[in-house]
Amino acid sequence: MRSRRLDTPFRLSTSVETDTLGGHSTKRWTWSPPSVHLDEDCVEIRGDCADDGAEALDGVFIERRAYVLSCEHQMDVQLEKVVSTASNIIAIAHRPKYNGDMKRLQAFRYELVPNGEQLRQMRRFAGSCRFVYNKALALQKELYEQGLERLNYAGLCRALTGWRHSLETAWLVDAPIHPLQQKLKDLERAYASFFAKQVGFPRFKKKGQADSFRYPDPKQFKLDQANGRIFLPKLGWLRYRKSREVLGAPRNVTVSQSGGKWFVSIQTEREVDVPTPHGDPVGIDVGIVRFATLSDGNFFAPRPGLKRHEQRLDQAQRAMSRKTKFSHNWKKAKARVARVHAQNANARRDYLHKVSCAISKNHAVVCIEDLQVKNMSKSAGGSVEAPGKNVRAKSRLNRAILAQGWGEFFRQLDYKVAWSGGWLVAVPPQNTSRTCPRCGHVAKGNRLTQARFVCGGCGFEENADLVGAMNVLAAGHAVLACGGASQ
Repeated sequence: MRSRRLDTPFRLSTSVETDTLGGHSTKRWTWSPPSVHLDEDCVEIRGDCADDGAEALDGVFIERRAYVLSCEHQMDVQLEKVVSTASNIIAIAHRPKYNGDMKRLQAFRYELVPNGEQLRQMRRFAGSCRFVYNKALALQKELYEQGLERLNYAGLCRALTGWRHSLETAWLVDAPIHPLQQKLKDLERAYASFFAKQVGFPRFKKKGQADSFRYPDPKQFKLDQANGRIFLPKLGWLRYRKSREVLGAPRNVTVSQSGGKWFVSIQTEREVDVPTPHGDPVGIDVGIVRFATLSDGNFFAPRPGLKRHEQRLDQAQRAMSRKTKFSHNWKKAKARVARVHAQNANARRDYLHKVSCAISKNHAVVCIEDLQVKNMSKSAGGSVEAPGKNVRAKSRLNRAILAQGWGEFFRQLDYKVAWSGGWLVAVPPQNTSRTCPRCGHVAKGNRLTQARFVCGGCGFEENADLVGAMNVLAAGHAVLACGGASQ
């Protein structure tokens, strides 16, 4: 019996069904309460699957006990209070499987410095790609309304050829063909994700929102790092602000516009040595007063300058509201609002990168809550028939949640922990802030205030965010013990 690293996300749930998570096919299983026995060398988990069709968990061993249970008091908490009392464990454990060298896909983003003609051409190319995407989407919807079969990628390419030779849209010939075809691939992928129930129905693209175009083949561009420039078809050589070297072999290039500036993202592929994870396991509880609280007692405060950015945005939006719509001054005010949004997003992304790097480099196992941020930040306005309650307070809470960037933080942790060779475990967030980590007592009254936790059973008192992080780590240990290593 030996442990095996998971190469796909692993999900445990209360039914047996196939699902898709992160582009991988997964199974949902139901486990009966396991019993845990310790010896000197390993942890043994014994339990049985409750439903037919799932494999029985006869006896699973986890090698190197320190990876899962790092110290004695954590062992006591895990074994006596968390694992033994759980009737069902619903969680996600993710860790890539690496054999030998690891292939790493990474993008390097730089700001472009185009001349006037190149700037106009990039706007035209982005507009042509947007037009092709919207026209193809309108064609697919028209075919559906007529009861006809939807066109595949090859059929859309034939339609694109007709559009390029049509007198009405002959200007599409001025744009490079490969970015136009790439937009058709994006639409095909959007439909596939929609039918897989991962996202909503594809929507029409709007001018000024995520304007971009991509060259998918490395033969279509040339990179001159020594002189800080890149050659793109029908654009020529463009200079970029070289902030670091491009590592690996380029695979594709994406040109995008954000906040009035144009950027180039160069995706590369390279082989790196398999990293060796190090550091103790840690649980993370995210919040608003504290951005992230770790189970070891440390915490990260919200990013600095958040209120300053919000005030600047409020001022810019109020100034824009006083202008006549579509006037010259209104367009200038709108550009200012876009710049403030871009600066705020850049500051948030920079802070999240720093925090996620610090965590992933110092901890081999990172446990987080599987939060549904989209559902947590839904409006409480309701409808005319059923109006909502505390709408203003909920609106402020939603704004504070979205300003933290929890979703982006979890996304960065996902790939950075994998790059460091560690494990990322997502556990259900239910009752993580109401459960006593000492005695296991669960009650709403345990959390007296937003920051104070006092157990009604044993009198244990601690910061509420720290208690949540400790419970997240405990649940993560249970997941690793029951599902993180399988035969």
